[in-house]
Amino acid sequence: MSADQCPMRIPVKRDGVFDPPPELAGLRTHSPVAPLTYADGHVGWIVTSYRLAREVLQDPRFSSRPELRHSAVHEVLGDGSPPEEDVPGMFVGMDPPEHTRYRKLLTGELSVRRMRLLEEKIEATAHRLIDDLCTPAKTADLVTEFAAPLPSLVICDLLGIPYPEWERIRPVSEHMLRTDSTADEVKECYRTIFEFLGEAVERQRRAPQDDLLGGLVSTSGLSDVELTSIAFQLFTAGHETTANMLSLGTFTLLTHPEQLAALKKDPALLHGAVEELLRYLTVIQFGISRGALEDVELGGVTVRAGQTVTISLPAANRDPERFSDPDVFDIRRPAAGNLSFGFGVHQCVAQQLARAEMRIGYRTLFDRLPGLALAIPADQVETRTTEIVYGIKSLPVTW
Repeated sequence: MSADQCPMRIPVKRDGVFDPPPELAGLRTHSPVAPLTYADGHVGWIVTSYRLAREVLQDPRFSSRPELRHSAVHEVLGDGSPPEEDVPGMFVGMDPPEHTRYRKLLTGELSVRRMRLLEEKIEATAHRLIDDLCTPAKTADLVTEFAAPLPSLVICDLLGIPYPEWERIRPVSEHMLRTDSTADEVKECYRTIFEFLGEAVERQRRAPQDDLLGGLVSTSGLSDVELTSIAFQLFTAGHETTANMLSLGTFTLLTHPEQLAALKKDPALLHGAVEELLRYLTVIQFGISRGALEDVELGGVTVRAGQTVTISLPAANRDPERFSDPDVFDIRRPAAGNLSFGFGVHQCVAQQLARAEMRIGYRTLFDRLPGLALAIPADQVETRTTEIVYGIKSLPVTW
């Protein structure tokens, strides 16, 4: 099949809260590399097979450069790259060796020592949030009172940003990631956030702190624009994904009581439960994209040079050739192999931090509030369907 034969738009409509659009399963079975029409009219491909998804993500013939990647859902809003091209330090849109240079700097700052310190702070923060949540009421919105603040406070700690300033800018970040925002709105939000983070870099230049951004300012030799770009990537990707995983994951456990009971009985299942939630929910709901640098044979079709390929992470993570009974949520499933953090050289550099936030967040939440339950019927929980990162708008709970 050629890419100009009745190409579809990316499926977005879900039949259930926890399941991806059903059309993705049909594509995976009958046409795992299928023609796709992008938001700007570009014609490329969507990959829904786990095996082929990994193949694309580790093949250097598929590039992360933003000029080669079109968005499946928005005129300018992509899957990690900002709406402006050629921003120094924006390594999410670079290929090796440039990408490697920036990534090594960030990996060095996320050392074992810093991760241990961060885990201690994450646990203390989780307990403090639950203390606040429990006083004086016995009902709360878990999204606004716990799931969103926890990774927000961690990011503030990493970047040396006062939390009240974060609360002021967060609505701008949320608006930037909505597919129903106009192109001009997305660009203006980006500029506002970049300016906000640039001020954080300037403060660190004057007085570097013992945090991730302060370490980069002191030792990396990067320009202010490069440092601001790195802060932007941590700000947008590191917060939204974890916040939505904490709330949506808690909702998943509360609506699968047998799984939650098993987790409470055997805390050793927590590591596997986090991996299963990552696989089952896959909150990067529209996938990630790459651009072909040359003609590539992929799954029986020819991807032409210059065409964009979208890897559907939700479809790949539900592939029955890789995961048995993939539509079943099972915290005892072997904890390895999901693609929720990507794969290959661009695999999320802060994935261990995100895992720590989820592991500590879930454990603290259910340890401190063993009687946690939904305060409204499950079918009344509203989902976030127009955001790049899937999740729920609020989660009223009681205990």
